[in-house]
Amino acid sequence: MGNLTFTINVTLDGCVDHQEGIVDAETHAYFTHLMDENGAVLWGRVTYEMMESYWPAVARGDVEAPVAMREWAQKLEAKPKYVASSTRNDFPWTNSYHIDGDLRDGVVNLKDATPTGVLLGSGKLATELDRMELIDEYRFLIHPRIAGHGPTLHEGGLPDTRRLDLVSAKVLSNGAVAVHYRRAPIA
Repeated sequence: MGNLTFTINVTLDGCVDHQEGIVDAETHAYFTHLMDENGAVLWGRVTYEMMESYWPAVARGDVEAPVAMREWAQKLEAKPKYVASSTRNDFPWTNSYHIDGDLRDGVVNLKDATPTGVLLGSGKLATELDRMELIDEYRFLIHPRIAGHGPTLHEGGLPDTRRLDLVSAKVLSNGAVAVHYRRAPIA
């Protein structure tokens, strides 16, 4: 069974608004590397629709973009993309698949079928899956910014505190810090 790794950009005050992070080649290289290490990505419908509205055009070359962004887009185009949604079931973007039925069963089956791991990149979906205790690892890129607004990380709350063990931390030249945590064993 592969790990489910929640990965997202986050500001110092917990904001996960995708417009608040630093967008540069180093940031894209970080997420491209994460995508290379994992076999699939998992999103909720809202994140899927946001990504679908932009990245396929970058991958095709219809939108001008720096090399690092184009590389990210092309790898994302090829990567299996799974979408958890109860309101939409048609996902035409290349290599996109719907997780329908019971969310827990669908995600457990995806983890079983993806031994190289699954990257989870949706904040609201992460809260739901964390409540189900399905997230194994957390890889956050913490940006040196204070947004002063939401949405925030786990805005909907969790039933209890998650204890984590630090795997690694690396400071990027743009001032962001890439942190990797694993769920601590229950004592």
